[in-house]
Amino acid sequence: MEYTKLGATGVDVSKLCLGTWRFGKESDGVVETNREEAHALLDAFADAGGNFIDTANGYGDGRSETWIGEWLDERDREDYVIASKVYWTQESRFQENLSRKTIRAEIEGTLDRLGTDYLDVYYIHRWDDETPIEETLDALSALVDEGKVNSLGASTMAAWQLTKALWKADAEGFERFDVTQPLYHAAYERDVADYLDVCADQGLAVCPYSPLAGGFLTGKYERAGEDAYDVTAPEGSRGQIDELFSDYYVSERGWHVLDAVREVAAELDATPAQVALRWLIEREAFTCVPIVGARTPDQLAENLGAVDISLSADQRRRIRNARYDEGGDYHESSA
Repeated sequence: MEYTKLGATGVDVSKLCLGTWRFGKESDGVVETNREEAHALLDAFADAGGNFIDTANGYGDGRSETWIGEWLDERDREDYVIASKVYWTQESRFQENLSRKTIRAEIEGTLDRLGTDYLDVYYIHRWDDETPIEETLDALSALVDEGKVNSLGASTMAAWQLTKALWKADAEGFERFDVTQPLYHAAYERDVADYLDVCADQGLAVCPYSPLAGGFLTGKYERAGEDAYDVTAPEGSRGQIDELFSDYYVSERGWHVLDAVREVAAELDATPAQVALRWLIEREAFTCVPIVGARTPDQLAENLGAVDISLSADQRRRIRNARYDEGGDYHESSA
C-alpha cells in the first residue's frame, strides 16, 4: 500500500479510501452489503494496508457506522482514519440541515455507533441554504475544540459555496475545511473544474466519490447502439438494476474516455478500473484519494491494484484528451 498526507491535516492515509455507502443499504428490500460482507471487506482492506475508511450517519440508516464500530472494537482505533458526515439525520427530530442543534445531535449518534471518542474527518454532506454558514462553522469548530473531531471536510457543493465557507472561516476565526469529497472521475472533470481549482489553490485534499463512474470505467459495459445511452450491462450490475445509471454516468464523452482507459490498461497489463483510479491518484495539483466502494473482496483487491501501477505523462494526457473530439471541442455530456 502507498500512503500520502491528507492535504494539510498532517495525517498519513492510504492512497485509496474504502467507501461504505453500500453497508446496510436496501434496494428493493434486499441489503446490498450485509454485516458479514461488510466485515469481510473491512478485513480485506486492512490486510492490504488500507487505513482510511469513509462512512456517513445516513448510510444504511446508521448500520454502516454500527458495523464499522463493531469491527473497530476488535482492532486498535489509532491505526485507522475514520471519516463520517452530517446533514441527513438519524438522531435529530428536526429536518435535515446543518444547524447547531442537528450537528450536536448527530455527532453524538455517530460517535456512539462507531464506538469511538472522535472522528478524524467530519464532512458536511451537503450545503444548507437555510442555515447561515457561520452557525454551521461555529458548531463544527466547537467539536474540534472539544476533541470530538480532528479535521473538517466538505462534500458536494458548488465552487462558490466552498469559497464562501473558506473565506468565512478565515475572516471570523473558525476551523476551515481541509478535505473535500466531490463527484469526480476521468470522464467528469470540466464539470467540477472550478471546484477543483479552489481545492488546488487552498491546499485541500480531494477524496472523490464514484471515481469509476458507478462502475462504468471498469470496462464491464459495452455500447449497444449509436445512442451513447444504449448500454449492454452484465447481469446484476448497477447498470442493469439502477434506472438512473445511464443518466448519471453514461455519455459520449464517457465512451471516448473508456476507450482510452482500456488502451492504457492493455499497455500496462492492468485493468481499466486500476488505470482509472491511478489517473486520479496521480493528480499533481492537489492530493487525490479516491473512495472505492467494492461489493466483494475480489473487486476490492482489483481496485487496490491501482497502487501497483504508474502512468506515463503520455498515458495520462491521452486519457485527458479523450474528452475532446478531433476539432478540439469538448464532447457534450450530462455526466
